[in-house]
Order: sequence, then structure tokens, then C-alpha cells
Amino acid sequence: MECRMSLFEQGDDAAVPASEKAKTRPLADLLRPRTIEEVIGQEKLLAENGPLGSMLAARKISSLILWGPTGVGKTTIGRALAVKTDLHFEQISAIFSGVADLKKAFQAARDRLRMGQGTLLFIDEIHRFNKTQLDALLPVMEDGTVTVCGATTENPSFSVNRAVLSRCQVMVLERLDDQALSTMIARAERVLDRPLPLEDEAKELLCAMADGDGRALLNLVESTLTWPQGHIYSAKEVASRLTQRAAQYDRASDGHYSIASAIQKSIRGSDPEAAIYWVHRALEGGEDPRFILRRLTMIAWEDVGLADPEASRICLSAWDTFEKLGSPEGELAISQAAIYLALAPKSNAGYVAHKAARADAKRAGSAPPPLHILNAPTAMMKSLGYSEGYQYDHDALDGFSGQNFFPDGMERPEHYRPIERGFERELSKRVRYFEKLRRDRNSEGE
Repeated sequence: MECRMSLFEQGDDAAVPASEKAKTRPLADLLRPRTIEEVIGQEKLLAENGPLGSMLAARKISSLILWGPTGVGKTTIGRALAVKTDLHFEQISAIFSGVADLKKAFQAARDRLRMGQGTLLFIDEIHRFNKTQLDALLPVMEDGTVTVCGATTENPSFSVNRAVLSRCQVMVLERLDDQALSTMIARAERVLDRPLPLEDEAKELLCAMADGDGRALLNLVESTLTWPQGHIYSAKEVASRLTQRAAQYDRASDGHYSIASAIQKSIRGSDPEAAIYWVHRALEGGEDPRFILRRLTMIAWEDVGLADPEASRICLSAWDTFEKLGSPEGELAISQAAIYLALAPKSNAGYVAHKAARADAKRAGSAPPPLHILNAPTAMMKSLGYSEGYQYDHDALDGFSGQNFFPDGMERPEHYRPIERGFERELSKRVRYFEKLRRDRNSEGE
């Protein structure tokens, strides 16, 4: 099929009504946009001043990676780009293609180039390519043999090597919102030349079931066309006849880390409602509850810290509860731990001090402790000055000597700066108290 034809100009069967075509062709294929202008739901990307729209205005595109969830039009956009820029569209799948298949595609592209036509090589699931396959793309991208258009649901900065990524522009596609999905339903009704046998609320339910996936929506629509005719179906009837699409969540994908980040940011922002929402988004997506508990425990130390020492104990108790109760009962403990963390006073002072001290330790290398705080179990060590001048703090005034514990020559750092929130108010008083005693003791010794 010539991809340059419009939606209603399909070669020899152009005279066949769309309603008849729908009987033999999948609805998703029947409604696939043939031009950029027909693409739904990616207005930001395709606007005249958008990242891809500005390229198309010049009728010349560079190699691209289209990154977005399933069913948002990556393949469709790839085909339409080829039409818009007068390139031959060549599609391969990274799942089924190896280096040998790539070499064949490259040779065919060279042959076309000699005839004056360029090639847009569309690579579906490009994140599935290994390093050897990705490296094979480099010379043909550089010499202009092909314009590569990769499609991926995975974060390309994780799944595509740097060399290929540096030669491509990454275009981010958005999941389709309810308005875009409703537009697709309206388009389906126009092409089928009849309304769907659904109440308005039932159509809204279809959009919710599709969860931002246009292909899933059209599959649901297609299912409704098989139902007995002569009846308008309600939302309740649709819900009983169709299965809710599972939320898009892959524990090995970028979405996994995105939701983990959303949990932490919500807790850090003291929003318990958002915190438990994202916790349950992860759980409903099939996330291991232990991963969430591990994340919550980390948050207790990174974001709450010593402002509320109870926070870490709450998380460990929730973890223990979950191990004893399992799902779903144990998930109640997870929710309440998230709520507690969100409402706890926050301090990252301990976290900041941890990172700074770690950096100091790396810079210091093997610098030894000062001799006066080292034990001297042998006569030789005593003769070398080990333990000489050590002050036993319990014998000192106020139980505090104020002596130096850092390597000789190292300036005393000030990494831990407790804040005036929660329990750290008390710790701040202690820090200031010992700082004053240290200054006093050191001035007395001068």
C-alpha cells in the first residue's frame, strides 16, 4: 500500500465504503493517519514551533528517536515523516533483526540513493538492539545513507548507547489524554459512517479503560462492534463486557523509577495524599512491596533524618508487619508508613553531612589518625609517641576534652548543620553547646 495516499484513498479499493473495509481490516489499521496533520494527541511536538514541527517546516529531518508509551503513534509518525520529506519508508524490528538484516537494509538504501531517493529507516523497539547492532548504524548515519528513526518505550539515555544517542534528536511523545482519545472515537464513527452503540458515559469509560493507549482504545471500540445491534449500551454494561486494561508499569523500565521518584518527592513535599496515591500506583502495577518498603526506609534517613528518629523505626516496623501478614493486609502498613513520613518534620542535614564526609574521606586517602588518639599496646609504639597527650574525656571537665580527632593538618569541617525542626532542634542545641566548649578548651590551652 502506498503510504502517501490519504485516509480515504486506498488504491483500487477506494470506492469500497469504509464500513465494508472495517469488516476485513483491523480498526487501528483502518484509522491510521497517513499524514502528519492527521496525527492526534502530539500537538506540542508537531506544532509549527515545536521540536519536530520546526524540522518539518524545512522539509528536512535529522535522525530521531521517538520515545513514548505504547499506542501513542510512534510508527504512525515515522511513516508520516517519510511522506512529508519524500523519503522511502523502510521498517525493521529490533526484536527480529540482526546485523545481517541491517546490512541488507543499508545496501538497499545505497541503491535508492544512487537513484536520487533517500531512506528513512524506522527501527521499532530500538532499545532491544545490542551494542554491536547499534554500532552498525553509526557509519550509515554519518554518511547520510539512511535517516534513522528509532521508536522506543524505554528511556533512551539508559537503553541506547551514547554514540548513537549523540547523533539523534530525542522526541518525547505524550500518552494520549481523554480529549485525544475522544477525538479518536469520533474519527472512528466518521470512518465507519455510523455512531457507536454506546451512551456518552460508556464512551468516557472506554477512554479510561484505554489508559492513554490509542491502539488499546480502538481494540476496545472494535469489540463493541461485535455486540448485538439495536441496543445502546450503558457504562455499566460496557464495564461488565470488557476488561480494564492493566496500568502501564514495568518493574525493569523507566516507569518503575519515575513512580519511585514520585513517591519520594511527594513525601519530601509533605503531601500524604500524593504519597499513598503513588505507592498504590506502584502496587497496582505489580511492584514488589519490598521495593517500596526499601524506598520508604531510605527516605526516612535521607529526607526525614534526625528531625524525627522515629520515622526509620516506623518503616522497619511496617516492613516486619508486611513480612508477617503478606498482601493485601500488609499493604496497610506500607500506606501508613508513607503517611507518617509525609507528615514528619524533614531534615536532610544528616544526609548532607554524610555526603560531605564521604567526599572528605576520599580526598584524604590514607592519612592516618593523629598519634595521640592511637592506642600504644607496645613499648615501641609508646616510644614513637602513640597515645602521648591523649585526654580521657570522662576525666575532663564536663566530660569533654575538646581535643582534635582529625588527621594532622586537616582543617576541621562543619558538615552537620542541624535545622530548627523536629528533634533536630534539640540536636542543634547540643551542637552549639559542644562547639562552645571546644572553643573554650582550645583557648585555655593556648
